Amino acid sequence: MNTKIFCDIADLQSIKKFNKIKIVKGFTTNPSLMRKAGARDYKNYSKEILKICKNKPISFEVFADDKKSMIEQGKKINTWGKNVYVKVPVVNSRNIFTGQVIKELNKSDIKLNITAVYSYKQTKKILKVINKKTKVIISIFAGRAGDTGKDPIPEFKKSIKLAKKFMNVEILWASVREPYNYLQAKQLGCHIITIPPPIIKKIQKFGKSFDQLTQETVKAFLIDSKKSNFKI
Repeated sequence: MNTKIFCDIADLQSIKKFNKIKIVKGFTTNPSLMRKAGARDYKNYSKEILKICKNKPISFEVFADDKKSMIEQGKKINTWGKNVYVKVPVVNSRNIFTGQVIKELNKSDIKLNITAVYSYKQTKKILKVINKKTKVIISIFAGRAGDTGKDPIPEFKKSIKLAKKFMNVEILWASVREPYNYLQAKQLGCHIITIPPPIIKKIQKFGKSFDQLTQETVKAFLIDSKKSNFKI
């Protein structure tokens, strides 16, 4: 499986930089990343991003919490560009499945990224309300699951198996914690993994031998000890 790398970021300067990197095939954002990047006007800020990212797929998330408003926001976001995926959480803040929102947007031929998914049961519910034509990404949060002591791998395996019946569906590994997650995603057969910039930088260094890593580590220790003027 050739797992595509997306960059999980909303900062304009970082998007400019990573948009030029060959291995980065798309971008994902969310309201928290937008806030962190200093966005004050969601629509205008998103359009600034789209001036940079013109061709690669990019996800912008709805932030409404009720069905009607989520659908309205989703339809508006969809008009921003042909490369835009509308990001919809699998449930709202009251833990109500957003199936009706997903179904309505999906039947309107709007590309979707269903986010905050943790289990194959949620994947199964999503697949029941979508068609087999319009593109859908299902983002499963591996890192956050692992943070609570739960193994996300079985959920990925079952979700990927279910999604094989849908040529329009891609499973995305979200919530990356370390570079090795990329190799795990590839081994599992995930279509996409979305990664924050610092970890993409580390992935670009893949292929170094243990001897090279040993030497680099020792050199770093030596440099820091000299900078600190350590003596015994």
